[in-house]
Amino acid sequence: MNWISNYVRPKINSLFSRREIPDNLWTKCPECGQMLFHRELSEALNVCPSCDHHLHISPRERFEALFDGGVFVEIDVPQPIADPLQFKDQKKYPDRLKEARRKTNEAEAMLVAEGKIGDLQIVAAGQDFSFMGGSMGMYVGNAIIAAAERAVKKKCPLILFSAAGGARMQEGILSLMQMPRTTVAVEMLKEAGLPYIVVLTHPTTGGVTASYAMLGDVQIAEPNALICFAGPRVIEQTIREKLPEGFQRAEYLLDHGMLDRVTHRQELRRELITIARMLMNQPPAVVANLPSPEVAAAVPAEPKAEAAPKAAAPKDTDAKPAS
Repeated sequence: MNWISNYVRPKINSLFSRREIPDNLWTKCPECGQMLFHRELSEALNVCPSCDHHLHISPRERFEALFDGGVFVEIDVPQPIADPLQFKDQKKYPDRLKEARRKTNEAEAMLVAEGKIGDLQIVAAGQDFSFMGGSMGMYVGNAIIAAAERAVKKKCPLILFSAAGGARMQEGILSLMQMPRTTVAVEMLKEAGLPYIVVLTHPTTGGVTASYAMLGDVQIAEPNALICFAGPRVIEQTIREKLPEGFQRAEYLLDHGMLDRVTHRQELRRELITIARMLMNQPPAVVANLPSPEVAAAVPAEPKAEAAPKAAAPKDTDAKPAS
């Protein structure tokens, strides 16, 4: 046994070797390749500070930045029949759902919540592209109907954040049936005279674009978001022609009249407050960024104006300090 090579050298190497860095501390920007510290990226709402690329953000993170103080209440969504078609491809459909739930820590591809933005009550629904590509299944249809019914009951606007690859193939025709169902839900809001604002994020495609995602009273998109029914590669192969630069991106659609605004994610909350209050015939918000209850409780209260003798004391110029 070689004592130096078997014991001393490994001991020295362990003392001077670099410590392993956890993988979740850094995120690589897919646009510019910059390595981004996850805490700084989270504070920037998942927008790259180097190239301004908008990375994926979950609905829960988005709502925490959207609602006043990050306070919101989730709205219950009726659960649909699990695996109605007994669908199986490389994996069984229930196994894919379990994997997506473990990956995202969410029950399904859409989160519905209510709260206040700029002191105005709203209902918000957000799709999570990380959950099976944000695909539109029966749960998503139920979620939009639940959001619309809640907005009508509360007489408040509905703001929807879309992000999807289209219909969920594992539910077949039942998934496609959500297109007319969600259209009827949007019509409920219009009949009640309530605003329906859609924020299209990257990517919004397929049956989602062909239904509720393009029915808003106001259509807003995040920068460079892909918004289409069929993807550009499919169109190029079909028509056998080169597509224009930036085709089907948010800025291209804005120039051609399909969108009302293209808004940076960090400016989106302020924009939504302004638009929602305007459509509800409310005056402009005085305070656009209300503190959370925890922050408000930590701020010391202002002293009460009760010490009249103290205010009068400086006027007595002849007073001498006690010996």
